Amino acid sequence: MSITILGLGPGDPELLTRKAWRILSEGTEIFLRTARHPGVEALPSSVYHSFDDLYDKAQDFDSLYQQIAEQVVALGKRDQGVIYAVPGHPLVGESTVTRILALAQTQQMAVEIVDGLSFIEPTLDALQLDALGGVQIHDAVDIANMHHPPLNPDLPALLAQVYSLSVASDVKLTLSNQYPDEHPVTLVHAAGTPAQVIEQVPLYAIDHSEHISHLTSLYVPPLTQAGSFERFQEVMAHLRAPEGCPWDRKQDHLTLRRYLIEETYEVLDALDNEDMDSLQEELGDLLLQIVFHAQIATEAGDFRMADVLNYVITKMIKRHPHVWGDVQVNDADDVLRNWEKLKQQEKAEHAEPEAIKSVFDGVPNSLPALAQASAYHERAARTGFDWTDVQQVIEKLHEEIDEVLRATNDAERKDEIGDMLTVVVNIARWLKVDPETALRDSNRKFKRRFQFIEQHAGRPVNELTFDQMEELWAQAKAEERKGQ
Repeated sequence: MSITILGLGPGDPELLTRKAWRILSEGTEIFLRTARHPGVEALPSSVYHSFDDLYDKAQDFDSLYQQIAEQVVALGKRDQGVIYAVPGHPLVGESTVTRILALAQTQQMAVEIVDGLSFIEPTLDALQLDALGGVQIHDAVDIANMHHPPLNPDLPALLAQVYSLSVASDVKLTLSNQYPDEHPVTLVHAAGTPAQVIEQVPLYAIDHSEHISHLTSLYVPPLTQAGSFERFQEVMAHLRAPEGCPWDRKQDHLTLRRYLIEETYEVLDALDNEDMDSLQEELGDLLLQIVFHAQIATEAGDFRMADVLNYVITKMIKRHPHVWGDVQVNDADDVLRNWEKLKQQEKAEHAEPEAIKSVFDGVPNSLPALAQASAYHERAARTGFDWTDVQQVIEKLHEEIDEVLRATNDAERKDEIGDMLTVVVNIARWLKVDPETALRDSNRKFKRRFQFIEQHAGRPVNELTFDQMEELWAQAKAEERKGQ
């Protein structure tokens, strides 16, 4: 009772190991995962069976591989055991083998692995590539099912089993989330066989190849410029190292606080100006602050970047059960309501028994007042504390304006103006307008129009009458309308 799992290599019979050839020669019955392999016809004489008939009946590869594994283990329980042969190396991209090993372990069955040359070695040869140069190896089918590739773009990557145009198309879409469409890649077909073909094409064209088959792999070279998160962390760790930069080594969480605030507002400026070049730069500067803080925490033993990423990955998946679960939502409002419920559940799970839980937990005290008001009222509204329609809010604004006018001293006026602004924030919320953005846009518009007055006054602005200023203001508005 035993199982022998043998690697048939990439396809050229001359690349079979001597041990594999001997076992195949001495065996009286060999079971092949598939007879669709270039070297099968040249194998030593024996009785060969394949599981190819199961491929046409299986609903998916997962159930197919499980069925093959179970049959191989059943065959292995015979007195003569079983010899099971697979393409390449048994432990390189062979799902049936990992399943057989798991089943055999639970049933205390002996398994012998007979090594075979995998697709990797002849592919490296075809590409003249050193595997120790950081080559990342992945299954193309896994990449095809993702939305962003799990690849370091500063290192080369080799994707196996690009077995159809459909897989190639899906792989292309995933890779394009990280690599430019024109990024040069190489398709390697039937590596290690006389039918080997090498195609160098741009990424966007990989699903146009006429040679794609079950023996196709894709080589993705590194980006020409550094672009990995890992490289960024190396740069920051180097700056903080003893041989690094004295200024960077001197910083701590508190000394960096003002830079984090400044970079955040510079990102907002780029967004307000719809300047994509500036946005790219400012997002980099903001990310620098995040990586800087994470490196300081790493050195102190508080946490590492992986902990930061794990937290936010876990949170995003947990907070989106309508994407990664079976919760049904109708629109974005449903998503927000569900998000709030999940947040409260999480707080209840982690809070101390005597802690007071509030919907406002997590809204920073340091937020600008307008943004803070918006956050407070949006959260309160999710609990049902809200007007029934926007007209009621507008009527409330008129009440607050009257109260401002009736105020008799500075303290009352301050309070009433605060209440009036709060109602304005709620009107914005009802009309689905971000008040912070609206006010920033209005500030920019005011600045632009007043600068028009300054530029066209012909003398210092403070020497103009109010009517003259009004006339120039009207001209500024007219110029804006022309440009729209």
